[in-house]
Amino acid sequence: MKEVDVRLTVNGRECTARCEPRTTLADFLRGHLGLTGTHLGCEHGVCGACTVLLDGATARSCLMLAVQGQGHEVTTIEGLGTPENPHPLMRAFSEMHGLQCGFCTPGFILSAHEYLRENPRPDRQAMRKDLSGNICRCTGYVKIFAAVERAAELMAEPEAARS
Repeated sequence: MKEVDVRLTVNGRECTARCEPRTTLADFLRGHLGLTGTHLGCEHGVCGACTVLLDGATARSCLMLAVQGQGHEVTTIEGLGTPENPHPLMRAFSEMHGLQCGFCTPGFILSAHEYLRENPRPDRQAMRKDLSGNICRCTGYVKIFAAVERAAELMAEPEAARS
């Protein structure tokens, strides 16, 4: 199959690579750009492991083609923060032990990012519904929800108090 050039803005950087037109965004991010924080679980859009932000809204990168991302801003877990400068969600997941194996964590963090933008004061019942598109097989979700609540607290603090 003939390859095409795909130009995306990923984590604030313009990225170009060649791939087959049928390449999913998840495979493009992982295989062509080396951004392995986007995980592939079910490859049917059910588990949420491949969640990225597309123009700020969650999207299942296993269900869309890389060429469909052209002209859009894609944010992966790598674009949200770093180990040296973690986003409050990353810090909260660590503090509250909201992860075990870590496979679902990037998708949960990106989904929680969108959730907290729309609900800065999280409600446990609403959170269960709004984050139900992400599946975790290890934690039982209690610590994940606690981490999202903690992140909301951290995000409400003035910038100077976070460091």
